[in-house]
Amino acid sequence: VQLVESGGGLVHTGDSLRISCAASGSTDRLAVMFWYRQPPGKERELVAAAHFGGNVTTVVESVRGRFTVSRGVAENTVYLQMNSLKPEDTAVYSCRAVGGRILWTDSSRKNVKYEYEYWGQGTQVTVSS
Repeated sequence: VQLVESGGGLVHTGDSLRISCAASGSTDRLAVMFWYRQPPGKERELVAAAHFGGNVTTVVESVRGRFTVSRGVAENTVYLQMNSLKPEDTAVYSCRAVGGRILWTDSSRKNVKYEYEYWGQGTQVTVSS
């Protein structure tokens, strides 16, 4: 499975941007696609998730109301629509697709290792003030 992100760039505060992650290859093994972001000098954080089976999507509370995640007509593509962007949204945004059995999880269930895991190369989003 290959994941290719696109759509990042330099925008101004208040602008909107849509980034996408397209999966190719053995996509039938995929169950969920996640969007993460890593701001400069900070740890990576989860932003959103979209399930390949059904139409279940979710975004984390910190961006809810500004960000939405959706699957495209080409169902192996997941979009992250970001509105009312702020300088603190500046980060490298990466997608991660997972599937198969859960191999390991920590006690909080925030960290989960799946049988199949794939990462995209990341796309830079920069929001200027």
